[in-house]
Amino acid sequence: MNQPIPAEPERMRASDADRDAVAARLREALAEGRLDAEEHSERLDIVLGAKTMGELVPVTHDLPEPAGSGARDAPAPISASTAARPVYGRERVGGEPTGYASLAVMGGSTRGGNWTVPKNYTAFALMGGIELDLREARFAERETTIYANTIMGGIGIIVPDDIEVQVSGIGIMGGYGQEATPSSVTEPGTPVVRVVGLAVMGGVGVERRPRQHQTKAQQKKLGHGNAE
Repeated sequence: MNQPIPAEPERMRASDADRDAVAARLREALAEGRLDAEEHSERLDIVLGAKTMGELVPVTHDLPEPAGSGARDAPAPISASTAARPVYGRERVGGEPTGYASLAVMGGSTRGGNWTVPKNYTAFALMGGIELDLREARFAERETTIYANTIMGGIGIIVPDDIEVQVSGIGIMGGYGQEATPSSVTEPGTPVVRVVGLAVMGGVGVERRPRQHQTKAQQKKLGHGNAE
């Protein structure tokens, strides 16, 4: 009489593995063209905030099961190599640029969130500071060049850790470089960002961080510490 009553399947608490499994299916649907980037982002937000299995099921209700998969009553575990991170390749390339430059003169400027980076972007800081956050950005073309120049100021550029980044700048009584954080293995079609320029009595720094949509489990598999 004192035995606990089993919870209904849809009320069972979802684990990181369960959320990763659904995120992987959304990733495949995006690559197949069944979802566009906006739909993928909206559904992924639901997955990352899901507490129960019942919240996960509707996210993929209109998507066919991948070939060779079983029933879809509950998300199936996936391998570490598959769940390492969401795809960050061709689906992030394309679109009209939403800005071409950032300027800070004795002040500050920030740019981040969902925006489209042009092929060539200019950032100039004179006795001021600029922060560019590319973690949730799209790229008009696969190869992007950011011309980052500063005089007695600072420019910080945050890039997701699963794209290719090349930094080549000159520091005169200042610094120009990239934080020594290893990148993940990139996939074909992944954006390439080049940062070039000059820092005079100032600094330009490039820092790698996990994308905001990564779960704690994904970050652990990538070798990162705690989630943001």
